[in-house]
Amino acid sequence: MGRPQRPILSRERIFAEALRLIDEEGAEALTVTRLAARLGVQAASLYNHVAGRDEIVEGVRELVVMEIDIDALGRGPWREAIAVWARSYLAAFARHPNTIRLFATTTIRSPLTLAMYERAVVLLEEAGWPTDRVVAVFTAIESFTLGSALDLVAPTVMIDPAAQGDTVPRLAIALKGEHPDRAREAFELGLTALVAGLESLRTEGG
Repeated sequence: MGRPQRPILSRERIFAEALRLIDEEGAEALTVTRLAARLGVQAASLYNHVAGRDEIVEGVRELVVMEIDIDALGRGPWREAIAVWARSYLAAFARHPNTIRLFATTTIRSPLTLAMYERAVVLLEEAGWPTDRVVAVFTAIESFTLGSALDLVAPTVMIDPAAQGDTVPRLAIALKGEHPDRAREAFELGLTALVAGLESLRTEGG
């Protein structure tokens, strides 16, 4: 009998398995040792392909960003383009909610993510936004969208007035009017208001 073949490693395989690990077990589970075990190798083998955990995180970030419609940032007026981008951004992070806190606490260096932001800057500058405001604009939209992604994967019942008896009657009535797609409706309402408010600031030079 021949020797058992060792698993063939590549950066792509490492990053893909890391994303699966985060999706299944949470960002805290992402360690080089844990990832190597899932890949059927020793931790030292991973260092032949990546420098360490930080590089793995950036590889995972690229995989999630690949699910976002970056091309939307080059299509149409800025308000429509940014809304399409935000919706695809929401969908990508709703599929991978465990990555949100991880990405929010690590410095962005991935080429694809930086290229996405470059497109956002060009879009906003061409729409008349001053260069010193464009990062704040797309960051505001990103922050709102990431919060909405978490809302999409939250428990169906997030507010339970029954726990307080009859002390919150107006809230109880308002909640009865909730729709099954509450989180997505809230996102669309908020996105519309946010973009409209930003447009007012832009036209007023604020």
